[in-house]
Amino acid sequence: MHAWLCENPIGVDALTWQERPTPQPGAGEVLIRIEAASLNFPDLLIVQNKYQMKPPLPFVPGSEYAGTIEAVGEGVTHLKVGQAVACLSGTGGFGTHTLAPAKLCMPLPAGFPAVDAAAFIMTYATSHHALMDRGQLKAGETVLVLGAAGGVGTAAIQIAKAAGARVIAAASNAEKCALCTSIGADATINYSTENLREALKTLTDGKGPDIIYDPVGGEFAEPAFRSIAWRGRYLVVGFAAGPIPALPWNLALLKGASIVGVFWGDFSRREPAANAAMMQELAQWYGAGKIKPVIHNTLPMAQLKQAYADMGSRGVMGKLVMVN
Repeated sequence: MHAWLCENPIGVDALTWQERPTPQPGAGEVLIRIEAASLNFPDLLIVQNKYQMKPPLPFVPGSEYAGTIEAVGEGVTHLKVGQAVACLSGTGGFGTHTLAPAKLCMPLPAGFPAVDAAAFIMTYATSHHALMDRGQLKAGETVLVLGAAGGVGTAAIQIAKAAGARVIAAASNAEKCALCTSIGADATINYSTENLREALKTLTDGKGPDIIYDPVGGEFAEPAFRSIAWRGRYLVVGFAAGPIPALPWNLALLKGASIVGVFWGDFSRREPAANAAMMQELAQWYGAGKIKPVIHNTLPMAQLKQAYADMGSRGVMGKLVMVN
């Protein structure tokens, strides 16, 4: 097997493509021949030693991938050799093979291509948990999605529309706004050329959005929060812009609003039954055509460093996927 190895987490340039012995699964593990692996923001942080999870060195980055099981370890009874699966295990995806905990593998129904499956779990699970569980989204409510053309943003648009919401998508240029419209957004805001607060006031007749989905943080968090509707829910999903905003607490009081943390990873660990039910519903929605990952581009696995550079340029819309 071959894999991208991180021996010193000082950045992408330190990754090396190496030949390694193909491992055999231990108890509770499966060996997966990787067909596709997607690039997520934590995959950048982890090779820079900036992520909350710090795996022992050396490690193979790549948190999310899909492929075919080639061997199963002792005690694995619900999966079998030849079965197509997707997995989000935190590491291991950027290679030709990996060992994965069987309990983290999602069996794929027929007609679920590996490229879509590799771009599915993190973004759709995060967005569904955020909107439906933490945000308690109801049909007819208005959702503002910040960073709407990214991986979790495009998933949030589709999930909110599937739940019967009106969606306002905010993105940084006209091309990204057009993408958001094409996947179901009812209105868009180009926050490079428009005033976010004034646009929201116009689009909601002064009421404001009921839910704000924020995976970005940074400079737009406060103006968005100042625009929130009475009893609104501000979903703190992530900080892709870098800076963690400091929101004025009096705004939560004046709007009767809630600031709600979203940590899907810990939810899946603490509430596995609820997470499994959610993933089953998402797979059904995919089969029904309600949701589908937006794939910006696919690149050969050997071009991983180029994919990292593309992601860092902030020009990516949807997901980048590496393929073997």
